[in-house]
Amino acid sequence: MPDRPYLFVELTNALCSKCLRKVEAKVLIEERKVYLQKWCPEHRQEKVLIADDVDYWQMIRRFIKPSQMPLKFNTPIKYGCPYDCGLCPDHEQHSCLTLLEVTDGCNLTCPVCYSESSPSRMHQHRTMEQIEFMLDCIVRNEGEPDVVQISGGEPTIHPQFWEILDAAKRRPIKHLMLNTNGIKIANEPAFAERLATYMPGFEVYLQWDSMREKPLRELRGEDLRGVRLRALEQLNRYNISATLVVTLKKGLNDQEIGPIIDFALKQRCVRGVTFQPIQVAGRLESYNPAVDRLTLTEVRRKILEQTPVFGEADVIPVPCHPDCLAMAYALKFGDSVVPLTGLIPREVLLQSEGSTIVYEKNEALRERLFATFSTGHSPAGAATSLKQLLCCLPLVDVPESITYDNIFRVIIMKFLDAYDMDIRSVKKTCVHIAHPDGRIIPFDTYNLFYRDEKEQKRLMPLRVLAGAR
Repeated sequence: MPDRPYLFVELTNALCSKCLRKVEAKVLIEERKVYLQKWCPEHRQEKVLIADDVDYWQMIRRFIKPSQMPLKFNTPIKYGCPYDCGLCPDHEQHSCLTLLEVTDGCNLTCPVCYSESSPSRMHQHRTMEQIEFMLDCIVRNEGEPDVVQISGGEPTIHPQFWEILDAAKRRPIKHLMLNTNGIKIANEPAFAERLATYMPGFEVYLQWDSMREKPLRELRGEDLRGVRLRALEQLNRYNISATLVVTLKKGLNDQEIGPIIDFALKQRCVRGVTFQPIQVAGRLESYNPAVDRLTLTEVRRKILEQTPVFGEADVIPVPCHPDCLAMAYALKFGDSVVPLTGLIPREVLLQSEGSTIVYEKNEALRERLFATFSTGHSPAGAATSLKQLLCCLPLVDVPESITYDNIFRVIIMKFLDAYDMDIRSVKKTCVHIAHPDGRIIPFDTYNLFYRDEKEQKRLMPLRVLAGAR
């Protein structure tokens, strides 16, 4: 009997990319690549590449830890995932990072904006009453939220921006981030000076994308190189912790992954780089999913190929959502960079939240830490554990000389969309958005079904269809 040209690994649910109906899907391995093969009664078969590295994809399946629930679920299970988001009791993971969108307006019209923000929506700001309510909802669900990211649109144009930061700082948020294109920071020196007053526990999530004109014009509609460099100069001046955020499009700026990491390592204020392949959602101009998509494994491979900083063992899945998140942590001190994640055994990463792993018990980690960082220099605000310094790493005691200034992390954050959405995976997503009505909704489903008028136009007919079953 003839063999099929692939291995049938598992069965899951997915979405038809054309009608967004939930459909059955096979996960297949073919020629060392992993595919999602879907079947829609109306639009027939669709095959989507989800990983070009089968070894890493199989490793993902071993990076699984017990899910951590939010303190409260907000919506009932009625139609099934992804039609009940809010979070419903069927969702597996609390919010590791929650976005708080304070405005739909923006001073750019980016051709790849998932929220379709623009100057035409400049006056669509959330009121302080709405923002306070949304912050309270985040705290209600999380108790002490790990990371809350003030976002938009462009949040710095909100007329009550400083009141928003003050409101967030009054709440028990462990780490507050500002998601910004950097224009205000670049053009108003006093703005950065005031941002510095919110340190510590505050970080700027700075849109970066590229150091070349062509990718910036295609992704952002303008050549923003000067703006980005001026913004970074201001952040360096006050040592305001920053992450450079790179939206990736295949063949456009993916050859800059290594150079951006190398550049970021030289910046005093930069604590890391986050790479986000384009999510097919919102406003997308000049984008062909067949040729412009990047999988997480492709981004990971390009990191390893383009920079010598991290090796194969250093870029690993994030256990809370390993399908869509990968991380590489390092400690830097002067010109020395020591990759860290490869030194921590997998079983340590997968231990429960409450356990403390003392670094003396890990001989390799202890020796590397002290060989590089045991100096007489002890910066102010020394931390006592890696958990305080590194999101998603365990509680590991560290020398007092190491602080957040010594951290450098690379994160790959792959958001699911209608092409590659695996319902099994979306149940584990830990990056969420606070809805103005109090729901906390996964980023992956929010931009497809819950943003603006989409819930009525797209989701309601599908709910009716799901209910009819």
